[in-house]
Amino acid sequence: MGEWSTIEVARTGDVEILTLNRPDRMNGITQTMVRELGEYWTAKTTDTSTRVIVMRGAGRAFCAGLDVKSHAAGDDRPVFRPGEFSLSDLPVLMRSAPQPIIALLHGGVSGGGFAMALAADFRYAGHSLKMNDAFARIGMSGCEMGVSYHLPRIVGEAVARELIYTGRYVNAERALSIGLVSAIGDDDDLMVLAQPLIDDLLAVSPFGLLQSKRTLNQCLGVDDLETVISIELGAQHECQQTGDFAEAIEAFVEKRPPRFRGLSTGVS
Repeated sequence: MGEWSTIEVARTGDVEILTLNRPDRMNGITQTMVRELGEYWTAKTTDTSTRVIVMRGAGRAFCAGLDVKSHAAGDDRPVFRPGEFSLSDLPVLMRSAPQPIIALLHGGVSGGGFAMALAADFRYAGHSLKMNDAFARIGMSGCEMGVSYHLPRIVGEAVARELIYTGRYVNAERALSIGLVSAIGDDDDLMVLAQPLIDDLLAVSPFGLLQSKRTLNQCLGVDDLETVISIELGAQHECQQTGDFAEAIEAFVEKRPPRFRGLSTGVS
């Protein structure tokens, strides 16, 4: 990965913190940001050292969506060009990343920012949250960047229709009540709020966690129970080949924490 101009990447142990870093523009999305995020998420698919990714925004917002001023001026606006990353690639790349993604949301979370938040595995919100599916409010379909896939699965069909059709804003309290976020807290304490989850994710088998995300993503697209069970059994077989299951049983008997193998030793 090269030098970034719109994102910032930091590391704490096995946890990587991805920060959208255009605070003067409420982290508005430009073509440069799309490219940099595309490169970042693509690199994560083969990264066996990063176990959890925390995604957040610098300044007073997570991501207010498209940088409208840049787009109107024709300056670095996100447009599809063959061979380049597009906005719609980002949620697909996020779901393909083997690491669980925790989105820390505050301030404006709209349009493309809303879609990226939905593509994360977990969401925590600050009290300043103002979140919406903005596409319907700018003359576009509210179904964009995977919103029509993720949102009904998170909040149910009726609420999803309301938010997609109207572009209504959701504050932190309502986001929590409809299951859009897992917890809410002060904007400055979101990392602290998410830390118990991070600790739990780091405590389980790295390969087992990878398989859990991969298998759940596959099964969410399947309606047939027998097919789902077949996918699950295949994933369990691969997990058993790592020796982590045997290690967990031995650790339980010996009353000690298990010593799981890293992702680089897993079977893929």
